[in-house]
Amino acid sequence: MEPDLFTAAAEDRQEKDPSSSPLAVRMRPRTLDEVVGQQHLLKPGSPLRRLVGEGNGGPAGPSSVILWGPPGIGKTTLAYVVSKATNKRFVELSAITAGVKEVRAVIEGARRATGGYGKETVLFLDEIHRFSKAQQDSLLPAVENRWVTLIAATTENPYFSIISPLLSRSLLLTLESLTDDDLRGLLRRALSDERGLGGAVTLPEEAEAHLLRIAGGDARRALTALEAAAGAALSKQEKEITLLTLEETVDRAAVKYDRDGDQHYDVASALIKSIRGSDVDAALHYLARMIEAGEDPRFIARRLMISASEDIGLADPTALPTAVAAAQAVAMIGFPEAALTLSHATIALALAPKSNAATLAIFAAQEDVRKGLAGPVPAHLRDGHYKGAAKLGHAQGYVYPHDVPGGIAAQQYAPEAVRDKHYYQPTRYGAEARYADVVERVRERLGRAAGDGGSGPSEG
Repeated sequence: MEPDLFTAAAEDRQEKDPSSSPLAVRMRPRTLDEVVGQQHLLKPGSPLRRLVGEGNGGPAGPSSVILWGPPGIGKTTLAYVVSKATNKRFVELSAITAGVKEVRAVIEGARRATGGYGKETVLFLDEIHRFSKAQQDSLLPAVENRWVTLIAATTENPYFSIISPLLSRSLLLTLESLTDDDLRGLLRRALSDERGLGGAVTLPEEAEAHLLRIAGGDARRALTALEAAAGAALSKQEKEITLLTLEETVDRAAVKYDRDGDQHYDVASALIKSIRGSDVDAALHYLARMIEAGEDPRFIARRLMISASEDIGLADPTALPTAVAAAQAVAMIGFPEAALTLSHATIALALAPKSNAATLAIFAAQEDVRKGLAGPVPAHLRDGHYKGAAKLGHAQGYVYPHDVPGGIAAQQYAPEAVRDKHYYQPTRYGAEARYADVVERVRERLGRAAGDGGSGPSEG
């Protein structure tokens, strides 16, 4: 018996007693029109529409597809819909348990089915990123010759986790995170639909908002929590899932935080100001509040990158690379693991020595430019690579610093209007003390008189 997405025994049991299956399974869409979100992939003529037989592409029939997106947003659901809607032979493998032997068996079965009775095969391969290069190579002949139509699902960036030949032979479809509106519609359908809870309980707005927060864009998590909370309410003979019941069920207190309102900006501001103030514990508290409220981890990572330049700068030159690395990691792994990366970066930034000298320097330079203190570029610094530049005096008299002992050529670099401006005023904190010594020596070698630097505003 070939592996199947849903075994006949499970289907029979579900038909006889629907309540025996989890709510997330019962509420799985039966058609593409019931799919929540992903509307950009469900337009008429899309690869997924053609996979379920809507329209016939003839020689331009449906290609193999790779579904990429975070957990709980519908990759397996789409495969389920295809299995129900298509008349094609449907086989499922998981890269966690399958190997080359199983892949070859499916391919051989597909060739027999096609040659023997004209039945096409759709292969759903979950967690394809867990396959090694050799295992992925084994899929190539079948995909290239269309012995199977591959639907592969991955939560990892396919450009790093899937071999190029397989990518080039497939359509990469990126699934978007489900919005609160998507999940809200799904929850309300589950509450009223006979396949779901059939109106047995209600979910007031306050509890619904908390359920959306803890779901974090994951439909499976949302339905699992709803089912557990509904069971708890019914066991207490209550017809309403209160916020208290929901909190007791999922063991997570409601976080007073509105991602679209003042709390969003207040907590984000408090995080940055705690880092600036070197209070690592307060910074971690605000980070935890943002995480628990379901804040977009990419937003948090962007704030940390800004903090690294604005409040730390050259006092710790490793701060910005740390924040950038954290942002890249967060984009690749998502929650819940991204919380560890954000904690790592937050602690590093909070404990780093602080300097806003780089911030004040660019603010002061920008302010002078806005005042009109610009002036022409000195002639010896202008581009001299085009015909006629020498006649204009461009690049004439320029001293190449690499030809000078010490590598510093004493010549005018700034326009006359700001010739003696000292925008960068380094502190003596952390690693910036070394830069303070360097900039003092360099300005002396350049013959720069002591000038005014000015200062810019700091973040409020």
